[in-house]
Amino acid sequence: MVVLLGIGLLAGIVTAISPCVLPVLPILLAGGASGRRPLRIVTGLVASFTCFTLFASWLLDELGLPQDLLRNLAIALLFLVATTLLVPPLGTLLERPFARLTRFRAGGGGFLLGASLGLVFVPCAGPVLAAISVVAANHHVGWRAVLLTVAYAVGAAIPMLLIAVGGRGVAARLRAWALQVRVASGALIGLVALAIALNADARFQTALPGYTQALQKHIESTKTAQRQLAKVSGEKPRTVVKTAPGVLQDYGRAPDFQPDGSWFNSPPLTVRSLRGKVVLVDFWTYSCINCLRTLPHLKAWYAAYRKAGLVIVGVHTPEFAFEHVASNVAAAIKRLGITYPVMQDNRYRTWTAYANQYWPAEYLIDRSGVVRHIQFGEGDYATTESAIRALLGIAGGRTTDVPDLTPRDLTTPESYLGYARLDPNRYEGTPVRRDRASTYALPRTLPQNDLGYAGTWRVEAHDAVAVRGAKVLLHFHASDVYIVLGGRGKVGVTIGGKPRRPLEVTSYRLYTVRSSKTLADTLLQLSFTPGIRAYSFTFG
Repeated sequence: MVVLLGIGLLAGIVTAISPCVLPVLPILLAGGASGRRPLRIVTGLVASFTCFTLFASWLLDELGLPQDLLRNLAIALLFLVATTLLVPPLGTLLERPFARLTRFRAGGGGFLLGASLGLVFVPCAGPVLAAISVVAANHHVGWRAVLLTVAYAVGAAIPMLLIAVGGRGVAARLRAWALQVRVASGALIGLVALAIALNADARFQTALPGYTQALQKHIESTKTAQRQLAKVSGEKPRTVVKTAPGVLQDYGRAPDFQPDGSWFNSPPLTVRSLRGKVVLVDFWTYSCINCLRTLPHLKAWYAAYRKAGLVIVGVHTPEFAFEHVASNVAAAIKRLGITYPVMQDNRYRTWTAYANQYWPAEYLIDRSGVVRHIQFGEGDYATTESAIRALLGIAGGRTTDVPDLTPRDLTTPESYLGYARLDPNRYEGTPVRRDRASTYALPRTLPQNDLGYAGTWRVEAHDAVAVRGAKVLLHFHASDVYIVLGGRGKVGVTIGGKPRRPLEVTSYRLYTVRSSKTLADTLLQLSFTPGIRAYSFTFG
């Protein structure tokens, strides 16, 4: 259970530093600057995101209300908050009834603002959010799902709290212009609410590359994460065999579509009715930024290969309640310029039939109805296009020319420090002695991607505890290096023989050791004060 919560927490932190969170940052800054307590804003966000992600669809179904009602109310509340800041007498009038109900008096507005953000905050999709969405869609919410959602929301809230506190600090320095700051904050919140209502925030997000994709993959797509998330969703993950370009696997007969909602751009289709065509099944949802960055490639393939026999079927499997609404999906399809068939999969029936876990995910079906290629997540577009051309029998001619912004550099694999997942092929030095304090010596040489201990450590199943003079030496190949640490103390950092700023360890979380646009292939040495727990390295 601890591992599951750790995965959820780290996935939430990554979400909060991804492009997905950018549209709500101005509101966090403005909310803090306007005098609302940052902790209340973030508490409201965590509470509303947790409750409504898990139960909104069920609650609205039971009440017979539209699935996008809560999101629309949240946008209206953001406009209301903006108005109270722009027109102070109106704010006083609206706050007066609530002041009688709470000892916090007007400060309760911070919680209301956070609750509104929790309903319009759309995280970047990943396996953690997928597992949560599956149980919510099927109304099978158990205690694991609740705790995972809370951990994910808290992880996302930590960086947001820092941002909100930063807004309050700015406001304190501008105390002499308090009225002007309040009015500016109101205008900013109103403009962002308008952008969210008009879906302009999605266009801004997709203009940015997915710079946290590799980190998200190292946290959520590991075998351990998949096992833990399967316990939440009850699904068995599909095993995908990676092959060289042009070599296609046989994954068996494609499951049929099991729509739960409307079809768009086409009458209802079945896999059988598409025999003789090459079919690309794309699992997506219109607020998923990862999915939206894939769309230019899908549209280019459809335009280039439709006449040769390619059919793309978009399976719209929603993350959030408002994405269940057919009119919202129709508007998104029109706005995004999608012309191929799209079906709604509101209760994850087709998702489950394909044993899918990802947004986006592509399943390529040959003319006889057999799945021949699978791609999870963004990237590797050239391989998918090569598979499409092979199944269509296209040998020559030009391929589509859509830039692939996915990072291509091979990096050091995720590296664990506890003996349960320590890779013996990438560990050098004194043999590991389990669950007891022992002294280790570093090897004389360390090949690329390998690591070793020095000093006294107690190596446990999932982490290594520094005892005395504890060090880790790692030969990494990456631009960015991260490590999961716990406890309190300092970690000295030396990269390529040059000392760097030490890490101040204050809590159990992911710490950045190196962040750079430049790829490095060098030695990293970390020196730990006693008591610190080291869990794993990830790279980007």
